[in-house]
Amino acid sequence: MPDMKEEFVQIYRENIVREGADALLDYLENKSDFFTAPASARFHGSYAGGLCEHSVNVYDCLQDYLQRPRVEELYGLEYSPETVAIVALLHDLCKIGCYKAGTRNVKNDATGQWEKVATFNFEDPLPYGHGEKSVYIISGFMRLTREEAMAIRWHMGFSGAEDKNLVGRALEKYPLAFALSVADMEATYFLEGKD
Repeated sequence: MPDMKEEFVQIYRENIVREGADALLDYLENKSDFFTAPASARFHGSYAGGLCEHSVNVYDCLQDYLQRPRVEELYGLEYSPETVAIVALLHDLCKIGCYKAGTRNVKNDATGQWEKVATFNFEDPLPYGHGEKSVYIISGFMRLTREEAMAIRWHMGFSGAEDKNLVGRALEKYPLAFALSVADMEATYFLEGKD
């Protein structure tokens, strides 16, 4: 299995070249826990490095989705390699610094005894929302196009807590947001399921 950090950095460097990209990558590598953080506390990618792995998986899923004949020919969706890399690799920067290692009690089905198991606890030091927080972090380093910002903001699709009418309007107006939400769900539920 390839080293996910190396794969992430390679995809990033080959595709993301706009002003501020180097500073953002430096932040991810040297000033954050992005490459060691989990993607969630108890579900997909709930292990050290899960966030990086999830980001690469979303990139692969988005690439595949955008290459579907129907998507290319009927919907006419076409995005630059830089845009695809930005929205896929960076959509969950909101999770940086939010997971702390801890334990929880779980009942052992075989013995009936309670046991302490390692887990991650979610403690958000900057409660700014999910997608909007990722946009905020990225924007501190480089400019996003409106469609990139909307894709990252709305990547949770209808699974978030937002007003469903607002989600629908955003996904309809910004097809990249819909595509990213599909890629995120595919990576989450099919590639990275709980076990």
